[in-house]
Amino acid sequence: MTGDEIARLIYLGLLALAVGGSIAILWRGRLGQMAAQAAVWGLIFLGVVAARGLWDDIGRDVMPRQSVFEAGAEGGARVEVPVGPDGHYHLTAELNGVPVRFVVDTGASDMVLSRADAERIGIDPAGLAYVGRAQTANGMVATAPVRIDSVVLGGIEDRRVRATVTDGGLEDSLLGMGYLSRFESLEIRRDRLILTR
Repeated sequence: MTGDEIARLIYLGLLALAVGGSIAILWRGRLGQMAAQAAVWGLIFLGVVAARGLWDDIGRDVMPRQSVFEAGAEGGARVEVPVGPDGHYHLTAELNGVPVRFVVDTGASDMVLSRADAERIGIDPAGLAYVGRAQTANGMVATAPVRIDSVVLGGIEDRRVRATVTDGGLEDSLLGMGYLSRFESLEIRRDRLILTR
């Protein structure tokens, strides 16, 4: 310890002694009540310290968000997606101006929309020709090819994006390699998916 650190420590000790002595004089005769209040404030302090120390974990689990970082004058961008509580990467893209939440699925060959999400972005699932087949975790499903006029992810816009709509059985839309391959790199670092273009 340096001399300045020792002097600072002595000063803080004397300050604590003066404040503590003043409080003890004011509360003499009511030491039980003072001890109870000191315990309550001590627990509040410990709770605040614990919450602050765990905030990154709490924030990631309660409010996972995708982050977008613009990468300079060339117009490139980087999108970072934290892993969700279920162990998957979820992100939200705007399809035809409508926010759609996706599960990132590098095993899927295309962007696959659920019937509900297709309807939300202006595609009539009943009017599609389900001429394709796809193997999913829930078995074989029929698929219909579509084109999405506009897909915006973190300020990056793609036009006329190929996708498929399933005939049912899909709760979450999937963001597969047909769209992900538009990025220059796809990288997983610890608990984050990083897309760079």
